[in-house]
Amino acid sequence: MNALTPTVSTGPLPASRKIHKSGVLHSQIRVPMREIAVHPTAGEPPVTVYDPSGPYTDPAIETDIEKGLARLRQDWIAARGDVVPYDGRHVRPEDNGFATGERLTREFSVRNRPLRAKAGKAVTQLAYARAGIITPEMEFVAIRENLGREIVRGRLQQDGDAFGASIPDFVTPEFVRDEVARGRAIIPANINHPESEPMIIGRNFLVKINANIGNSAVTSSMAEEVEKMVWAIRWGADTVMDLSTGRN
Repeated sequence: MNALTPTVSTGPLPASRKIHKSGVLHSQIRVPMREIAVHPTAGEPPVTVYDPSGPYTDPAIETDIEKGLARLRQDWIAARGDVVPYDGRHVRPEDNGFATGERLTREFSVRNRPLRAKAGKAVTQLAYARAGIITPEMEFVAIRENLGREIVRGRLQQDGDAFGASIPDFVTPEFVRDEVARGRAIIPANINHPESEPMIIGRNFLVKINANIGNSAVTSSMAEEVEKMVWAIRWGADTVMDLSTGRN
């Protein structure tokens, strides 16, 4: 990187800290949340909110975009025993618009062998849900969706018109599994993106925000695109879509 290339923003957001909640069915999972401090005069406990900001706001993690993100779900995927690694291919000149010299971004230095399903296996959250399996991803989602609902469990009031939705007072891992199995919700959890934190999209779950980023044919570096992504998730984007129109 040179002096003109921005550094990637890290560190906690103001007046808050990253906390983690452990799983019950799958004790190895640690679901990140953000605990916001309340002024002492309020006499109230901290407010816990949904946190999609990833490891970039965790002071215990050192971020280096040259090394990539930790493979959060790697062991979960391997434990299911239904995938095998294979040799992927290297980047080809045509992948980068035949860019050369200073206009070519070098291939990412970290190469992980990609995975694919074993013969006769389906490795989607939909397939697991329909087989009656509650995966770590499903429990992760349930914990995320609940936020502080444990505190007020049984005391929530359902106001307004549900418009056909059936949102429970408390989201259980089984409810997540059932909604996915019915085809009413999805958990984007590609086996070759084990760094992703599970989240769910469906009418009976919290509203999700998608942000679009991408380099242009005129300018922007890889670090700048990562910085865009970091600020999108710091401000609450649940998913980020790459819509690059430039090379590399």
